[in-house]
Amino acid sequence: MIKVKELSSKKSLEKLLELRRKLKSTKPEFLRYLWWKKLMFKNDLKWRKPKGVDNKARLKIKGYPPLVEVGYRAPRAVRGLHPTGLKPVVIHSLSELEKLDPLKHIIYVASTTGLRNKLKIVEEAEKRGFKVANPVAR
Repeated sequence: MIKVKELSSKKSLEKLLELRRKLKSTKPEFLRYLWWKKLMFKNDLKWRKPKGVDNKARLKIKGYPPLVEVGYRAPRAVRGLHPTGLKPVVIHSLSELEKLDPLKHIIYVASTTGLRNKLKIVEEAEKRGFKVANPVAR
């Protein structure tokens, strides 16, 4: 039997997930400063904080890419959760599946697991009611 508190927390979780989706849609893609000018940065687009004394991006001057800031972060309750609201877990073997709850976890089968074991894990997970995020093509 589901308690009233669980229902309200489920609704609030769904609201927070929706809020995260909206925030993520407006969040800019943070790329390294001057990636559009320097050929050497084309291969290294990951974010680096601008630290120069006269750096225009660091000074937040109009027309320059935005800086990474705390305000772009998702709500703490939904940080790290799958879009379905479940906690993602990487599974390497069948024994790890026994410790998890299908109502709280979503399964990712590890890429280092062989095909035969992947098929067994996916089959057993579906039997127990788990959602598998990366099912194996049969």
